[in-house]
Amino acid sequence: MAQVVLETESTLTDRFQTTVPSPVRKALHLGKKDKIKYTIQSDGSVVISRAAVQESDPVLGEFLSFIARDMQAHPERIEPLSASMRENVDVLIEGVEIDLDAPLLDEDE
Repeated sequence: MAQVVLETESTLTDRFQTTVPSPVRKALHLGKKDKIKYTIQSDGSVVISRAAVQESDPVLGEFLSFIARDMQAHPERIEPLSASMRENVDVLIEGVEIDLDAPLLDEDE
């Protein structure tokens, strides 16, 4: 069994959210937007670790490579976004607001 070096705690909010205590962030070398992995042991204990960085999607990578090669081979095909296309995009996103830092809703958890 691992020797305990430091114990710390945090509090759950009404939305089951918590702040990762500073000693834990430092021990796991966590930064903003990093992911945390929870491993539940058979005895009910939970091990928290830094989640491994996701490998890139090979299909998406191939598609992006295809696009890059096509752009290099045929730069004459690259056109700026026309005013009418921009207006169409504006209509599609009108009234849509996204806050990537907002907490999740109960139905999203």
